[in-house]
Amino acid sequence: MRNKLVTKRSAKAGLPPGTLVHIGERHREAARVSIIAYDEKGVYEQASDDLAACFPLRNQPEVSWINVEGIHSIELLQKLGECYGIHPLVLEDILNTDQRPKREDYGAYLFIVLKMLSLKNGNKGVAAEQMSLILGENFVLSFQEGLAGDPFDPVRERLRAGRGKIRSLGADYLVYSLIDAIIDNYFVILESLAERIERLEEELVANPVRETVGRLHILKREVIFLRKSIWPLREVISGLERRESSLVREETAIYLRDVYDHTVQIIDTVETFRDILSGLLDIYLSTLSNRTNEVMKVLTIIATLFMPLTFIAGLYGMNFHYMPELNWRWGYPAVLILMLLVIGGMLVFFRRKKWI
Repeated sequence: MRNKLVTKRSAKAGLPPGTLVHIGERHREAARVSIIAYDEKGVYEQASDDLAACFPLRNQPEVSWINVEGIHSIELLQKLGECYGIHPLVLEDILNTDQRPKREDYGAYLFIVLKMLSLKNGNKGVAAEQMSLILGENFVLSFQEGLAGDPFDPVRERLRAGRGKIRSLGADYLVYSLIDAIIDNYFVILESLAERIERLEEELVANPVRETVGRLHILKREVIFLRKSIWPLREVISGLERRESSLVREETAIYLRDVYDHTVQIIDTVETFRDILSGLLDIYLSTLSNRTNEVMKVLTIIATLFMPLTFIAGLYGMNFHYMPELNWRWGYPAVLILMLLVIGGMLVFFRRKKWI
């Protein structure tokens, strides 16, 4: 049985702006909070079920990353928003898991929304989870919709081991690393979709069945969902790359340019998948039409062959008294031979015309 409830957008109807109502899947498990504070010298890491350890990090010089898994705890988000001065409208958007990818500048911090995608049902489907990021001068707040994990383990390992530049380039570089991890995971989704599309294409050409078109429509819906989740991301990354906010430094903008290129590549791939799937539907309809035409061709040939035989049988079935062939001893076999000759002649004629 499902262990979660779903709150729909209609629950907010009539409420004033900034009212905190969770929209989306509400898990029964308690929200989890993980804290990583770091600088060039070392890393402090802690996992907790509350925010007591987060408050002292607000005014510390090192960079702090607070990750919240499970945004259904409104009280927890309120406390975190009060500590870091987050606008109620931002908290409202975090709780609304139906947001499109976007970037909003609130001066002291940037608010970024994007979608984390993952494979489900044995790599036969795509699941989406909203990820909200808040970038401040020396802190990053990340809010995950569910409790199923994230693709950020390589980022955490680089922080712990001090590999690369992540511990020396500030909070904006951490946000770049998180976005880059999410976008890199998109390529895994696209590779899985490409394999499914290839198998479907082979099936459509070889032996399409009724279930094939059902799987085709499922793939089309998934690609449309991917496009909706990824297309606005190009504008988000472009704004960060152009350094429209002073929170993004020039050193990080270079890396964001690479993420932008990856985003454009992903969007182009999704558009290619849309075109391929539209073509596959045409292939299915064409194959179905060709199969129907082949059946009709065989039936037409059979009907055409029997037309003269029906005429001969009808002619000698009239039973007029003065029909000399009726009293002829060899009349019956002669008529049978005549019918066979007619069929053979028609088959030869059809073969020469390349109709069969």
